[in-house]
Amino acid sequence: MKALVLSGGSGTRLRPITHTSAKQLVPVANKPVLFYGLESIAEAGITDVGIIVGETADEIQEAVGDGTKFNINATYIRQEAPLGLAHAVLIAHEFLGDSDFVMYLGDNFILGGITGLVDDFRAERPDARILLTPVSNPTAFGVAELDAEDRVVRLEEKPTRPKSDLALVGVFIFTSAIHQAVRSIKPSWRGELEITHAIQWLIDTRHDVRSTTISGYWKDTGNVGDMLEVNRSILERLEPHVEGTVDVSSEIIGRVRIDEGAEVRGSRIVGPAVIGPGSVITGSYIGPFTSVSENCRIDDSEIEYSIVLRDSSIKGVRRVQASLIGRSVEVTPAPRSPAAHQLVLGDYSKVQITS
Repeated sequence: MKALVLSGGSGTRLRPITHTSAKQLVPVANKPVLFYGLESIAEAGITDVGIIVGETADEIQEAVGDGTKFNINATYIRQEAPLGLAHAVLIAHEFLGDSDFVMYLGDNFILGGITGLVDDFRAERPDARILLTPVSNPTAFGVAELDAEDRVVRLEEKPTRPKSDLALVGVFIFTSAIHQAVRSIKPSWRGELEITHAIQWLIDTRHDVRSTTISGYWKDTGNVGDMLEVNRSILERLEPHVEGTVDVSSEIIGRVRIDEGAEVRGSRIVGPAVIGPGSVITGSYIGPFTSVSENCRIDDSEIEYSIVLRDSSIKGVRRVQASLIGRSVEVTPAPRSPAAHQLVLGDYSKVQITS
């Protein structure tokens, strides 16, 4: 079995962060979300991994390399434009050959991995297996309609009137039958070859398409709210340890990881939380579900339920919460006189100000 990991796309819902970084490399709990998927694939015993890349190809290749650090062999496949998931399968045919394969969306997160799902597929070998999970907003996803015996009868991509609340999770497992399907469909109104249309072709042509409704945690980390939720979920399972330095005037409560080279001075950290290498926390409060990446500075400030990316600083600010702070960002108080807010914001930014 092989794997096809989709790591193209522009990440418009995570702008302005993704103006300068691939959405799959935005870290949660100080690790890029893409890495969790690659680790899950390796744990399932799959070593040959094709990675679909687009305009952020150089960044993805630099981060993943040849795949050795994940115990995989990485092959990069360029998609010149985001023409759909089925198009990704189409252009990866030479790499995939006649092998069964897992298709994994690189910005998705599944708690507990995919090993059991892969083992079940190997034992049963339907033509396709899709993963489903109940969602509160099915119009934002591909949605499956099941019959009375829980067989898949129809798929719709972002329907205006969903027939169910079962959304397709961003992991699919296929035999080589999918290759004929992706060659047999036409682009949708979005100009894309939709994987839902390809799977529907399999259903309509009497192929064996099965579904598994997962009860575990799944998130498409396409927006800030979901990124923070995944960060929270991972931190809840954090193993505490302190490799950095913590002075006697500081207080560490609960599951907290302080990486080597980090310093905590006169501060209170309430876990679960992680402080990355080289970061310095001084006279501050770091609250639950907060990830501070490497080489950050937090001084005389309060922050909780947030993600702070590398090389950023927060000084003299009360309080920051439910925030995603990008790389090399400076957050400081506004001057008292004149009473005004001074902002430098990128496209698609969102700001809430307490006057």
